[in-house]
Amino acid sequence: MKKTLGITGLVIVTIIWGGGFVASDIALNELSPFEIMGYRFLIASIIMGVFAWRNLKTIRKDEIIYGSILGIVLFSGFSLQIIGLKYTTPSNNAFLTATNVVMVPFIAYFIGRKKLNKADIIGSFTALIGVGVLSLQNNFSIGSGDLFTLFCALGFAFQIYLTGIFGKKIRPSILNFLQMFTAFCLSIIGLLFSGSINLSLSKQGFSAIIYLGVVSTALCYFLQTAAQKHVDETKSAIILSMEAVFGTLFSIVLLGEKPNLKMVIGGIMILSAVLISELQFFKEKQE
Repeated sequence: MKKTLGITGLVIVTIIWGGGFVASDIALNELSPFEIMGYRFLIASIIMGVFAWRNLKTIRKDEIIYGSILGIVLFSGFSLQIIGLKYTTPSNNAFLTATNVVMVPFIAYFIGRKKLNKADIIGSFTALIGVGVLSLQNNFSIGSGDLFTLFCALGFAFQIYLTGIFGKKIRPSILNFLQMFTAFCLSIIGLLFSGSINLSLSKQGFSAIIYLGVVSTALCYFLQTAAQKHVDETKSAIILSMEAVFGTLFSIVLLGEKPNLKMVIGGIMILSAVLISELQFFKEKQE
């Protein structure tokens, strides 16, 4: 029952994150990447801080270390993702971010010595092929934006893996607050080096920032941390790769991006990867 609720929570996260690609694209019309990150992590830090306030009085050294590490990898993923979005399309950015799905099981194997599950590996590579079908250009080259996004996927892969590990060791409220606050501090450092600070936003830009900070960051990472207590890292990564599918759907519906055959094939393959993984989950549960 707890695993089913965990899977449901992760699916909700993918839907919300899918909308986050569109919100980021809208915000980029008015703000620099580090400005967007500064705003979203400030909002998320305040919200998480309210929930963690009582626990912060008894914060431990290991919680500070784990929370800070998670914040660093989260910052690396987001910064590279949003920089990549400036030089590629929202759909490509969404699908390439999903390559973290094939990275997570190998991170778990090499760092945590966790046995590689056949269904998870098949599911991971199916998702990766789906990403390739959609994202590779006609001459099979990758643009600079796509390259930035691939590196961002590595950051998110470590974030997914470490969330599963750290979430079982320390209090979720502390972990989430420190993760967001660390990412906020690093965003401010990046913002100072970039030399651009914009405090004026249009109504559309303000709405995009609120969505990113409150819904796509604070709410989603709370749900992810809670869900990954009951779903292992590799299955979590495969489920979260559906974010790419929803990202593409939102790009088509809200931004008017034209659908094509590659999008359809890539989306079907990623959904197939999730199905392969989850059929194995229900088979293990039945046994």
